[in-house]
Amino acid sequence: MSNEDITLTAGDAEVTVRPGNGGRIAGLRIGGLELLRQGERFGCFPMVPWCGRLRDGRFRDGATVRRMPLNSPPHAIHGLARDGVWHTARVSADEAVITYDLGDPWPHPGRVSQVISLTEDSLTLRMSLETYGSSFPAQIGWHPWFNRRLEGKDGEEGEDVRLDFRPAWQEERGEDHLPTGRRIDPRPGPWDDCFGMPDGVDATLTWPGRLELKVTSPLKWVVVYDEQQAAVCVEPQSGPPDGLNTHPRLVTPLEPLEATTTWTWRRV
Repeated sequence: MSNEDITLTAGDAEVTVRPGNGGRIAGLRIGGLELLRQGERFGCFPMVPWCGRLRDGRFRDGATVRRMPLNSPPHAIHGLARDGVWHTARVSADEAVITYDLGDPWPHPGRVSQVISLTEDSLTLRMSLETYGSSFPAQIGWHPWFNRRLEGKDGEEGEDVRLDFRPAWQEERGEDHLPTGRRIDPRPGPWDDCFGMPDGVDATLTWPGRLELKVTSPLKWVVVYDEQQAAVCVEPQSGPPDGLNTHPRLVTPLEPLEATTTWTWRRV
């Protein structure tokens, strides 16, 4: 099937999926309110086969040190699939399945599948990474850019979004923006930081007078980035930044790497 844009609908919810632009969710509109920051680099993109920054673009793969392109010097960031072309496997009115095949510069063949499922009050994203051959370390996650303010049909912007989450710890961040390996008590924002939530990611974004959105996931790490005026990012992921080196999860022929996140909303 083609990699043209996909539109999913359920009730007054509408999702735009762009397989040809990194398999990202380009838009999520609830009753005409656009929740995601617009633009080729924004929306919500999958992070695979690593999440966040990879120190110096290097990771150990068994006895071999692999090198990835430094797309955010001096590091590599957010994986490879967000810059690639995904392909549409199946589409219905409220669900799409898209796939991406890992290739050069990634040293191992593999396939990423993403299922996007919409209901009247929720969006669920499921991702799976499988290997075609040998086992390899990997991470997966999502990087949504939520608009700081929601613009109504009259063009009037509402109040700033409020973020509520209660992590068990914060990964101490070094000057290079990577975790030092120390876990500390959560500190007040603004953040470009990774947090641990061992019972699963659970964060609530509230746009006063407009909408409440709950982000949940069985994943145990979340990066929060709110240093920009336009958007707030809440990123569930399978390990912290530089996790290919510090918390790798091995993808094997018998055990794919799988993850899910659900966004549930209600009017306020």
